[in-house]
Amino acid sequence: MKYYDAEPLEFASLRTIPIAERGGKVRTEHMGAPHQPGSSLAVWLEKLPKILAADSLRAVVSALKAARQARKAILWGLGGHVIKCGLAPVLTDLIDRGFVTGFLMNGAAAIHDFEIGLCGATSEDVEAVLPDGRFGSAEETGREMNRAIAGGAAAGIGMGEALGRRICEIARPEHAPACLQVQAYRRRVPVTVHVAIGTDTPHTHPLADGAAIGAASHHDFRLCCSLVRGLDRGGVYVNVGSAVVLPEVFLKAVSVVRNLGYPLADFTTANFDFLQHYRPKANVVERPHAQRGGRGYAITGHHEIMIPLLAALLAEDGQ
Repeated sequence: MKYYDAEPLEFASLRTIPIAERGGKVRTEHMGAPHQPGSSLAVWLEKLPKILAADSLRAVVSALKAARQARKAILWGLGGHVIKCGLAPVLTDLIDRGFVTGFLMNGAAAIHDFEIGLCGATSEDVEAVLPDGRFGSAEETGREMNRAIAGGAAAGIGMGEALGRRICEIARPEHAPACLQVQAYRRRVPVTVHVAIGTDTPHTHPLADGAAIGAASHHDFRLCCSLVRGLDRGGVYVNVGSAVVLPEVFLKAVSVVRNLGYPLADFTTANFDFLQHYRPKANVVERPHAQRGGRGYAITGHHEIMIPLLAALLAEDGQ
């Protein structure tokens, strides 16, 4: 006895088509090839499947090399985890190879990098120190960063320049090679730092000056807009590990540049992260190219693997 009123459909009259007529999005020419021991990274990249993220990685590498060749802007947005993964020396090498014209940092990236230069260590155990209120209370970090920011605001310079100048003065020689702000400052590569009041541990230090923090970071936003202007017709913006602050900053910078009448079209953007979030997808990968050409890419993976891999592929031409 049937329990349901509905009857199963009969499939006898379903129409089929030849598989040759149907075709397929994945064909044999898209297939990858095994790696041959001793072959170069460039050969390895070419042997990846001609599909999905492998195609995206090839496109980003090509765009970065083309931007360097054409002397277009190459900007890197860095979240805090990128620095904690130990990538400052890799990024410094990219400066020397001509693949960096500027860095955007959120507050966390600037703090971790500053501490590396200051004492060779960063990233406290939050769960261990939060219960008694010691989280974010490192005296030297708060004192030196806030003094630098206040001095920078008084001098009319941005937070990135002020922090770079100060950490160059106080970094221990054995730690300086691992501090990106030291290395960028010495090479006169602009670093802009973009903070939200209350998000960063130096804001809880007695020397924190909200007016100075705001002025110094706003100066850097205006400098960032100037750097973004250089992306027009062939530049590249790479967002690495910032899910909220830098994607928002970047999109506003794009709008400011266009609002002021500067051309900004046909550039490349890429978001590298171990999770793909809404804002980077919208504000970095998609929206900047609406009606203006160019292309955005999203590549998922751990920073400590993907960024050295990208850097190695860029270095493969021996320059």
